[in-house]
Amino acid sequence: MIRSRLLSRFATTSLTKPGSRTYASHPPGARLNLPTDFSTTPILAHTSKDALSNPELSLEARNGTASRQNLFQSINSALAHALRTDQRTLLFGEDVAFGGVFRCSMKLAEEFGDARVFNTPLTEQGIVGFAVGAAMEGMKPIAEVQFADYIYPAFDQIVNEAAKLRYRAGTNAETMGCGGLVSPEALFMHIPGVRVVIPRSPSQAKGLLLGAIACNDPVVFLEPKILYRAAVEYVPQEAYVLPLSKAEVLREGEDVTIVSYGTPLYTCSSAIAAAERDFGCSVELIDLRTVYPWDRQTIMESVNKTGKCIVVHESMVNAGVGAEVAATVQEGCFLRLEAPVQRVAGWSTHAGLAYEKFNIPDVVRVYDAIKTALSY
Repeated sequence: MIRSRLLSRFATTSLTKPGSRTYASHPPGARLNLPTDFSTTPILAHTSKDALSNPELSLEARNGTASRQNLFQSINSALAHALRTDQRTLLFGEDVAFGGVFRCSMKLAEEFGDARVFNTPLTEQGIVGFAVGAAMEGMKPIAEVQFADYIYPAFDQIVNEAAKLRYRAGTNAETMGCGGLVSPEALFMHIPGVRVVIPRSPSQAKGLLLGAIACNDPVVFLEPKILYRAAVEYVPQEAYVLPLSKAEVLREGEDVTIVSYGTPLYTCSSAIAAAERDFGCSVELIDLRTVYPWDRQTIMESVNKTGKCIVVHESMVNAGVGAEVAATVQEGCFLRLEAPVQRVAGWSTHAGLAYEKFNIPDVVRVYDAIKTALSY
């Protein structure tokens, strides 16, 4: 569920003196926040020798020449080379025929013709969707969206089509699919102004959902599908609201902190029971409940007590919730950590239903992480 309440805000303006700055700038005498001098920065190659000494260049490129170009000119050069050397290459999108607002495709339509360099309607879904179809037919499409701000309408085509087609076209394509098993919470965590909530149980779902509905912020409320009928408990009949952005300590412990949310909490609970029986340890289990903005204080207080932290979630490990929690713990609890922060998460691959159990964390993986933390 995504619910947003739009609040009108009227900006107020005040008169300023003619010639005065109305935007942020560095103050007089500043030493650090000065405008970048691109003519002297060591990040750029200021001589032909510097450009040609890059060891990653091909031998042909290193033995060639170099010319001064800005970024749009180098992009234009790369596009021209791709179009010139492979007839399968197509360039299309918003305003590319006349060069685009940033001039990256300037004069390419003149050289290669409007059959290979052409404008499209202003529909990001259509541009990326056409690129996907052209690529499936053996072409080398280059789709121009022009502004990153407008890429979001094409997310369906990027995430559910382009990113999965090569995987789905493998030898197992006829017996498995990979379109339904996704955990997109990390994507929404990158959007300031949005709250992301994932309940672990029926009683939590009711209170958090009512809290999300009452909240003035837009809330992405993600409901674990497996829990719709599997998780059954007593739920208060009267309405109640549970706090957003507040983690809950499900069981206290002294030796290791495990942070999770949603369905994996049940896996963690089983792993903790086995580990405490086998190793004689005490493990603290925390449910984030709201993964953004998340409750940093509760997590860091726990890790400062135990000195060891494991983060468990179903979504893929790279740039996930675990990465954010691990980085925050490292910054806030560094002097109290007794072992590296571990992430037990889904692998960085698409998850076909037939192979789901090999992708998401299971009891053994969480158990092994606890063992590793204790023996570090």
